[in-house]
Amino acid sequence: MPTQVVVAPPARAAMFVTLTVPPGSERAVRAVLAGVSDLSKSVSFRNPAAGLLVVIGIGSALWDRMIAGVPKPRDLHVFPGAVGATHVAPSTPGDLLVHLRAEHMDQCFEFARLLAQQLGLHATVVDEVHGFKYFDNRDLLGFVDGTANPQDAEAFEAAHVSAERDAAHEGASYVIVQKYVHDMAAWEALPVEEQERVIGRYKLNDVEIPDGAKATDSHVFLTTITDEQGVEHDILRDNMPFGALGDDEYGTYFIGYAGNPLVTEQMITNMFVGKPEGRHDRILDFSTARTGALFYVPTAAFLDGIDDLDLPGAAAAQDDPGDEPAVAGHMTDADLLGPPDRSGADLEVTPNAAIGLDASGGDAPVPGGAPDPEPDDTADTADTADTDDTDDTVAGSIRLGSLRAPRKDPS
Repeated sequence: MPTQVVVAPPARAAMFVTLTVPPGSERAVRAVLAGVSDLSKSVSFRNPAAGLLVVIGIGSALWDRMIAGVPKPRDLHVFPGAVGATHVAPSTPGDLLVHLRAEHMDQCFEFARLLAQQLGLHATVVDEVHGFKYFDNRDLLGFVDGTANPQDAEAFEAAHVSAERDAAHEGASYVIVQKYVHDMAAWEALPVEEQERVIGRYKLNDVEIPDGAKATDSHVFLTTITDEQGVEHDILRDNMPFGALGDDEYGTYFIGYAGNPLVTEQMITNMFVGKPEGRHDRILDFSTARTGALFYVPTAAFLDGIDDLDLPGAAAAQDDPGDEPAVAGHMTDADLLGPPDRSGADLEVTPNAAIGLDASGGDAPVPGGAPDPEPDDTADTADTADTDDTDDTVAGSIRLGSLRAPRKDPS
């Protein structure tokens, strides 16, 4: 089934569309989401060889407004972001994520166009990125991206929720997305040897620099997460390069799937705050994070039946618009998928209040008196992740000892 397939080989083309849903549109949006599987089949059938894959993610605030009668996913919360001494990982708005992959962009675009027609005024595109595979799986910085991804059974284990972690949502996933924009002139001014030191890999052959010679502020060093038992915890990346000549914008769209999003959040904290604190990922001196959001990715069966679930009180009290969502056929394509609204995503603008972290792990002050997010969406990572007596937070970092049992030795 092409819907909600998380683990898949790299595709040649991708679209990443983030949307917000206004209050009062929850019932209509649910009706559209319940039909996503059929819509993907209709588009796929026109060119089965293109291998269209559709993944829909739901944000924490929208879940609270749209779903009742089902336990909230244990690790679903607003992306906390990270605030380091030099760089900031912003937390930006997002109620829905649409991640599309195919061998040809026309399949991705056609699905997005039809979905936007069905949503009509019930959702607004706030960010839209068209990604492409760049030569031999390299990013625009010239390095192969995704080499460290787990494979086969380990990929499925890393990307999906286990019964041990959250039995009510076994087989689902979480995804964190960030849009990074590169300073290509500054990057290309570096000698290749310095670029390799920043990344932690050799550029030509993609071989990882040995641990003894690897810089402790390199990207590879800081994004390798090992717990107190020495077990390495993986996520599944499906990053894509993107660019726009007229805007002089060149970047990498980071997308990381995980059964436990705290692993991805720890990676981001290491990058921006540092490990030790104050020694940030050197790649951030050349790549700026413009967006950041966390979504829950339900199973295909859950998505197909989402319109049969209970609605929360406020949404249930609204007048039922009928089973068929309105199709905004009178709107132009430009109206439906216009330029993304980047408000709140630029680092020159005050970061979203939901960032909620400073370098010491406490609440960051919000300049300008921006209102705090809803309490149940801003619980710290320890509250979100733990149901036992284990304390997973120490000095603003996440202790990973209880994330997952160590893999057994096959011998």
